Amino acid sequence: MANGFTDEDDALLAELGVEVETKKQVSRTPREERIIAGFEEIQRFVDEHGRRPQHGEDRDIFERLYAVRLDRISELQECRDLIEPMDHQGLLTGTPMTQASDAEEMDDEALLDALGIEVEAPAITELKHVRSTAEKKAADEIASRDRCEDFATFKPLFEQVQKELNSRLRETRPFERKSEIEKGKFFILGGQKAYIASVGEVFTQEYGDRDARLRVIFDNGTESNMLMRSLQRALTKDETGRRITEPDAGPLFSDETIDGDEASGTIYVLRSKSDHPLVSANRDLVHKIGVTGMNVEKRISGAATHATYLMANVEIVATYELYNINRTRLENLIHRIFEPARLDIEIMDRFGRPVAPTEWFLVPLFAINDAVEKIKDGTIAGFVYDPTQAKLVQRSGGV
Repeated sequence: MANGFTDEDDALLAELGVEVETKKQVSRTPREERIIAGFEEIQRFVDEHGRRPQHGEDRDIFERLYAVRLDRISELQECRDLIEPMDHQGLLTGTPMTQASDAEEMDDEALLDALGIEVEAPAITELKHVRSTAEKKAADEIASRDRCEDFATFKPLFEQVQKELNSRLRETRPFERKSEIEKGKFFILGGQKAYIASVGEVFTQEYGDRDARLRVIFDNGTESNMLMRSLQRALTKDETGRRITEPDAGPLFSDETIDGDEASGTIYVLRSKSDHPLVSANRDLVHKIGVTGMNVEKRISGAATHATYLMANVEIVATYELYNINRTRLENLIHRIFEPARLDIEIMDRFGRPVAPTEWFLVPLFAINDAVEKIKDGTIAGFVYDPTQAKLVQRSGGV
């Protein structure tokens, strides 16, 4: 670079608040700027999740959008030439990741339409930064943002929330007008996490509505001093706007569904056919434990191409049907019970990058059966898994 720094150096200095003088500015067209901005969003996703965005109906709407966008950039030489100098993560070296279900059931424009994405070109081959109409409207609502000078105070909060989302301690759910916007709550707006840092004095607008001035911090290091009604309106207009639940939201068992969570679920236990030495040596003990509302056979289709299944086919060794249950909290509970026996394993994904799957445990099937029975009769809170005895043992505290 002209200033003597690499891109990584400049990024680090920017994090420290140091402005780097650039001797030569490259002039780019608005279209090129949109492509670059879209690719930077993909890079932020990879930084947060440690993997490329993937296709699939079970993926978050933004992840599917990023996966489509990355495929288009990879396919067009014009875009590759523009992006390759900034591709420090090697995202363009892999092959397009469109799954058979996406490729066979929908063409490109149908998939984008299903995702709620508006393509700013008559043909998909004329790539532009794709954004939904709702995203554009939401962006207009909160266009006035300033740099958050004390972002270092809030960055750990966003990192913790992301960890809790990854582990499913938190969930994202559609924003509803009745949802309260309060200090300490998290939302997703325009693809960015937003944190309500403070709520000012409540006042009455001239048209009778109660309102308040907010300090909203965004995970890209900016903030906005916006009105509560403006944030509510932006979240309502943004079709992908979400609220992030609290870690302890909702009971494990309930008499009714919660925000679309089905009132039934299947606990499934899988055994891997991987030839990894650790798996081969403990074939009868290495199990993946999960909870799904889908058909289990459908869930594991194509297992050999997914790192979460150890890049190998699997067999179903047990399933348990439960009703009136919050599936996310149930899976969290099971994983916490068997945390002492979580398998420490690293494999290479299909792009040659190391991945550490987290839902595999070195635990005998009878112990899983025991845990399920204790969940059913409500006594599980008094037990924990002891790997030295390979069974559940009583303890004084709850789970």
